[in-house]
Amino acid sequence: MPYIQQVALGQREFLRVFGGDYATADGTAVRDYIHVMDLAEGHVSAVSKVLNTPTLSCLPINLGTGTGSSVLQMIAAFEKASGKKVPYQVADKRAGDSVAVWAATELAESELGWKTKLNVDDMCAHQWAWATKYPQGYDTPI
Repeated sequence: MPYIQQVALGQREFLRVFGGDYATADGTAVRDYIHVMDLAEGHVSAVSKVLNTPTLSCLPINLGTGTGSSVLQMIAAFEKASGKKVPYQVADKRAGDSVAVWAATELAESELGWKTKLNVDDMCAHQWAWATKYPQGYDTPI
């Protein structure tokens, strides 16, 4: 997200997309992008579970949407949210990158009663609103 945002703001000339020939619908890698507010609420749910379950032992729980979006889908969502074109160039794949990864969310739902409320479009719209207000991030003078 930060790199897409920086291209839309004109701080970078283009976005480098690593790999365009993966076995996915559009050839780019797929990831589980989660809104930071959903992630924060997931952590609050986890802390609540720990505090209210004295017998709880170590239990790994994935937080995510449970679905994936490709890099090109993210670019399109950010273009829609910002009204800006995000130029990109496809580069070679990076060693070790996975084709598609997303969270298994069943335990988060059953153990924490938690699931995401926001989607990729919400995430991009909220990110763009923040970026236009604070184009240099936390270094933006207020």
